[in-house]
Order: sequence, then C-alpha cells, then structure tokens
Amino acid sequence: MTDLLGINHLTLSTTDLDRLVAYYTELLGARLAFERAATSSDPRIAVLDVGGDDHLMAVETAAAPATGLDPLRRAGWGLRVATYDRLREVRERLLGAGWPAGEIETLPTQWTLTARDPDGRPLDIRAHRPRPAL
Repeated sequence: MTDLLGINHLTLSTTDLDRLVAYYTELLGARLAFERAATSSDPRIAVLDVGGDDHLMAVETAAAPATGLDPLRRAGWGLRVATYDRLREVRERLLGAGWPAGEIETLPTQWTLTARDPDGRPLDIRAHRPRPAL
C-alpha cells in the first residue's frame, strides 16, 4: 500500500518568467497560484495550478534550460487534458499562436502530441483513451 497521492509539482527553469507564465496560462489554461519576487538569496518564482492538486513551479534563472528529448524521443514529462477533442483544440490554439505543436499520435492507452514551450523545452500533452469494458 502506498501513501503517495501523485506528483505535487514539477520545477521548470526559464530565462523569461513572464513569457513562460503567459504560455501556460493563456494557451494551456493553467492558473497562476502565486508569484514571489526575487530576493537576495532566492530567484523569482511562479507556481501554476495545472489541475487537481498538481503544480508547475517556474523559476527564473540566468541559464537557459535543457531542451532535448528523452530516450523515447518524447518530452519526458507531460500535462493531461480531458478528451481527444480538447487535445485537438489545444493543438490548434498553440499553432494559431505561432508555437510548435506536433501531430496527435495514437498510443495504446492515450493520444499525445509534443509541443515546445517558449524556452524550447519539449512538453507532451495527452488525453487518455477510453478503457474498453471488461
């Protein structure tokens, strides 16, 4: 039996916090939970609510983040939307705003697309496929 409830947060570094927050809130529907100004000892951060109890923590840094794919040629992390139709809508919204978004692929248990955020970091966006009745 596990005491784990899920992933609490994932931290993303960025050289432009305002641009990254706008991408995730305006195009993907995340909500800004809070923002903290930089201090003499800590960088500026923003925490984005991405649904449920899950969050992205964006940290403004001087160095650009890594932008490579994982060994499976995917982002290595992702966000989930409710349905295939919603995934199509998100893809069209990204493309309409001039951001890269790959084709939607069908996997055994979900549909997926890989996009790139403003820092060039890959991001998988997925919708679970309906499970067959047993």
